[in-house]
Amino acid sequence: MSRVTVLGSGSWGTAFSAVLADAGNDVTMWARRAEVAQEIRETRVNAAYLPDLKLSERIRVTDDAHEAMQGAEIVAIAVPAQSLRDNLADWRSAIPGDAAVVSLMKGIELGTTMRMSEVICEAGGVDSDRVVVVSGPNLALEIAAKQPAAALVASTSARMRARVAEACASRYFRPYLGKDVVGTELAGATKNVVALAVGMASGMGMGENTMASLLTRGLAETARLGTALTADPATFLGLAGVGDLVATCTSPKSRNRTFGFELGSGKSLEEVVAHTRQTAEGVKSCRSILELARSVEVDVPIVENVAAVVHEGRTPGEVVESLMSRSRKDEKA
Repeated sequence: MSRVTVLGSGSWGTAFSAVLADAGNDVTMWARRAEVAQEIRETRVNAAYLPDLKLSERIRVTDDAHEAMQGAEIVAIAVPAQSLRDNLADWRSAIPGDAAVVSLMKGIELGTTMRMSEVICEAGGVDSDRVVVVSGPNLALEIAAKQPAAALVASTSARMRARVAEACASRYFRPYLGKDVVGTELAGATKNVVALAVGMASGMGMGENTMASLLTRGLAETARLGTALTADPATFLGLAGVGDLVATCTSPKSRNRTFGFELGSGKSLEEVVAHTRQTAEGVKSCRSILELARSVEVDVPIVENVAAVVHEGRTPGEVVESLMSRSRKDEKA
């Protein structure tokens, strides 16, 4: 049994808190708003995100992040990727010096092109060997329903990844161990952008051939980028790579795929944002992933075209035409 703090009470923060509690840990979950923390304490339900999940009494909820981290052996962070740095400015002094710090986020920081683990180290003052990344085909709604799933727990430290894997292993959540932090994070961030593209194509009425083509070529450009940044190519064939990609690109429960579907159906970006309550990380990360790819001279046409829709006003139809008219090349190039 460990004392674990989860910073973030959105869908994944809440679902992962439930996993940790079911694995036998004492869990403290931080909610940004006091009224949300109070509601969860009184009802044991996070109605805004996972209304069907009754939270265990092992989960304590507070809106005081510093209090939440007192005595924690593991601190898991599940906030929107682009808000991480600002949050860490406040949390830095409260993160216990010997705790494993777990990133549950999937994004690349705007402006710096840093991965979330790099932001944790720089802005949180955390040594890199204390950082652990948990990633895989983990749709929060299905985890909340306690449906069997697996995830990769990656860290450069064998001790830290073993500590976190032990803490989250339950009858329905199976962790696997890995040391490729770079590949795990790049796969998690880029698959959100590919899911936007798949969603757009689906919203335009395209079929399975299109989806499979986008998914496969999306995996190819993710692996190209990862390899250029020292990732292990094998990571992209595992849970954090193709596993997460398939789940995110094919499920209507996926926020990024759903966001893309709305765009493909003809809604403007502003209309989709106004009517979507939850964060679609790929919308913000696509530009930073594109910038990162250009810095190492890697061609990422799907990411580039999604960024053109989201940030330059191009239509999904124009993107399809652009992708289909690219010069021919060897499949493995």
